[in-house]
Amino acid sequence: MSYRLGDLARHTGARLEGDPDRMIHGLNVLQAAGPGDISFLANRKYRKYLKATRASAVILGREFLAECPADALVSDNPYLVFARIADLMFPQAPVHAGRHPSAVIADSAQVDAGAWIGPGAILEDDARIGPRAYIGPGCVVGRGSRIGEDTRLVANVTLCHDVRIGRRVLVHPGAVIGSDGFGLANDGGMWVKVPQLGSVRIGDDVEIGANTTIDRGALKDTVIEDGVKLDNQIQVAHNVLIGAHTAVAACVGIAGSTRIGQRCTLAGGVGVVGHLEIADDVHFSAQTLVTRSHAQPGHFSGNLPAMPNRAWRKAIARIRQLEETEQRLRRLEKGAGPQPGERPDEE
Repeated sequence: MSYRLGDLARHTGARLEGDPDRMIHGLNVLQAAGPGDISFLANRKYRKYLKATRASAVILGREFLAECPADALVSDNPYLVFARIADLMFPQAPVHAGRHPSAVIADSAQVDAGAWIGPGAILEDDARIGPRAYIGPGCVVGRGSRIGEDTRLVANVTLCHDVRIGRRVLVHPGAVIGSDGFGLANDGGMWVKVPQLGSVRIGDDVEIGANTTIDRGALKDTVIEDGVKLDNQIQVAHNVLIGAHTAVAACVGIAGSTRIGQRCTLAGGVGVVGHLEIADDVHFSAQTLVTRSHAQPGHFSGNLPAMPNRAWRKAIARIRQLEETEQRLRRLEKGAGPQPGERPDEE
């Protein structure tokens, strides 16, 4: 679908610098774009590609406008403008109502007339599917689960029993929602399973990535609030709460009963131990290990960056010697007597 550049500017609220009648047919990165494409510059690392781009238009911040060889849409948030244009030019296909002949639907399940149930999908007793919902091939909707309007389970998604999913949720292939949490009691060295009696509640406008798993609660529900975005291969343990509009990148692990606030970000590979309280607007860098609660907003990091192995070994050796070094320093300070300005009893 093609659009005039002036119409794209009005749709996104960006400032147009150039020909409003320029026709845009596609989107591409700066270095690969050609005539008819619109591209964007949201990361300074890609500035080197701007002057040579063949795109018909570029979305960028005003600080880069003088270097742009093409028409431009100027915005303080170029990536957001790009996202809105991409959504406009390549809208999601509408849901066609119906049921594939190979779908297995329990007699007590309730399916809205406007929903689609795909090939090989299974709807167990008392499952309820809302208007325009899309249940893709191979999905399993467990007993008593509820799916809201315009929600899409792409393919091979498993909802265990009594899971609640809100409106306009997107769940990517292979996700498992409502499996048992890792609840075990020790009996003389042997493990006894603790029944997981809660469920999972997911709000509106949530996205859940491929092969992500969200465990059901032990007694209370695991809760994912409105607008949360979960990347691929994330583990959310039992009784976790993730606040509204928090974004979690791939391979994060969140242990049980931790509460994460609103508008937080967890970069790739972050590990969060259990029973913590994370405030709103807290941001963790990639690979950070979170071992304590954070009551105030901020940006936190907790890992060593990559370095040559020999240097890393020396650094770790020094870290292990820190306590001994501190004790030796204290003994030396005591032996030297009071320093100028110190009382005799001060250490």
